[in-house]
Amino acid sequence: MNTGGKDLKLADLRGRIVILDFWTFCCINCLHVLDELRPLEEKYADVLVIIGVHSPKFEHERDADALAAAVERYGVDHPVLDDPTMDMWQQYAAKAWPTLSVIDPEGYVVANMAGEGHAEGLRRLLDELIAVHEAKGTLHRGDGPFVPPPPSDTLLRFPGKALPLPDGTVLVSDSARHSLAVLDADLSAVLRRVGTGGRGRADGGPAEASFSEPQGICLLPSDVAAVVGYDVVVADTVNHLLRGVRLSDLVVTTVAGTGRQWRSSLDDHAHDARAMDLSSPWDVAWYDGKVIVAMAGTHTLWWFDPVKRTVGLYAGTTVEALRDGPLDQVWMAQPSGLSTSPDGSRLWLADAETSSLRWIEDGQMHTAVGQGLFDFGHVDGPADQALLQHPLGVCALPDGSVLIADTYNGAVRRWQDGQVSTVDSGLAEPSDIVLDADGSVLVVESAAHRLVRLAPAAAGVVDGGRHKVERPPSPLAPGTVTLDVIFTPAPGQKLDTSFGDPTRLEVSASPAELLLDGAGVTSGLTRELVLNPAVPQGVLQVVAQAATCDADAEFPACHLTRQDWGVPIVITPGAPTRLPLILRGLDA
Repeated sequence: MNTGGKDLKLADLRGRIVILDFWTFCCINCLHVLDELRPLEEKYADVLVIIGVHSPKFEHERDADALAAAVERYGVDHPVLDDPTMDMWQQYAAKAWPTLSVIDPEGYVVANMAGEGHAEGLRRLLDELIAVHEAKGTLHRGDGPFVPPPPSDTLLRFPGKALPLPDGTVLVSDSARHSLAVLDADLSAVLRRVGTGGRGRADGGPAEASFSEPQGICLLPSDVAAVVGYDVVVADTVNHLLRGVRLSDLVVTTVAGTGRQWRSSLDDHAHDARAMDLSSPWDVAWYDGKVIVAMAGTHTLWWFDPVKRTVGLYAGTTVEALRDGPLDQVWMAQPSGLSTSPDGSRLWLADAETSSLRWIEDGQMHTAVGQGLFDFGHVDGPADQALLQHPLGVCALPDGSVLIADTYNGAVRRWQDGQVSTVDSGLAEPSDIVLDADGSVLVVESAAHRLVRLAPAAAGVVDGGRHKVERPPSPLAPGTVTLDVIFTPAPGQKLDTSFGDPTRLEVSASPAELLLDGAGVTSGLTRELVLNPAVPQGVLQVVAQAATCDADAEFPACHLTRQDWGVPIVITPGAPTRLPLILRGLDA
């Protein structure tokens, strides 16, 4: 894709530096990498070619049309190879989404990097490769193979979320056009638009303000809005910001975030909202006297107090998995949709990567539908057996039932009294569901670039099959094993020991009984774990980070490298007693 129909071979790129970006469009870390690569694509346009290799996780992502839509939706301005059976993934021995492979002008793989946060390391590596190959005469400058697709003319372009307004109009995040749109009551015309239409983060009036792939929108209570001077909070996702919009004149103000992506450690403190980094806020909802933020980029929920202008952690630990319980101990995976029950007692959420519907009540999180990171499908029936596929939206109804935008199944599903049914299907990636003032249900049909009213219909029962992502487990011996996280600083950097040990390692397991010893948080990147021989298999959840600074610089800049893994393991007598993981993964 993105070559104007021309076949592209690696041999055609000899003389250029090539980065293969192994990604899948459901993955928030992969989307972060797309944004990290944009400045490099621009700066090194005459020597660098980036090829996206799309190796899918979900069944829906194997569809070529869905991939083409995602390439446009996320502004991928380089060629993309569709790798539905993951052949290229296996040839390059990729192990995680995302993975970057760097190929020098002579065709040799010179570096592999797993995870995100590699922009600075890549820049230094590119500078080194350019210098070396210009001296050798093996670097050829010129235009790349990217051919942009023709522009599209639709009312909206990949809308994300919607908010019915008191005057009967509907405010929509027109994500691929980096703006907000006010639709008339018939959903057929744009009355007003907020934003220039280009990526940016400027405040101001509707013609001057700018966004970058905005998503969630929520209305503040009128008494709160009167105090803070704006009515609506918008999750400005790719800018890592929350924006406030005053409905009277559509003036936009930044209310939370610095514009930098969060790469730090969590705490339970309140922080100045404008001084705190955020990470891909995807949806917002008013609950428990605050704006709750689905922070998809860290697999957590945060709160934002617009009056005190503070933010903080609300739920989650950053571990990407599914676990219920007290809010400070739960695990989520890319929460992407929020809805408060009409009586205010529950906050419902669509947890996209675990394909689950969950709710919060009285300081506890519960799962209504969903099995975990690797189990998904389109199956109705008892909620503990039903399956969804990467839902992005949720809507709590007055009768206690909940509608789910089951995005990758192209369906609207309903949970009610422990049962799941299908209300509508054949939709193009529905991403949000909202209740209009007249009681009708509006669906954001994102890949069809429109909003539609849900026709009243009797719910049906569907069994569309079960799917499971099978990643080869790592065999480990029962008893004591060594977890060894190998960290290589980026070129030109060194570990920053100014304030003590610059590393942090957090380990947990699913099920928890898998680990007899070794769970918890420590400094250092090596730890002995004791695996329970009575538990045949499970997943080790590992989060590692290391602080570095520029080497040999008078005023060194500081950097934080962070990566999390869910490592499937199988307990096998006589298997290895060491589990190596690579943080940053810079193998020159």
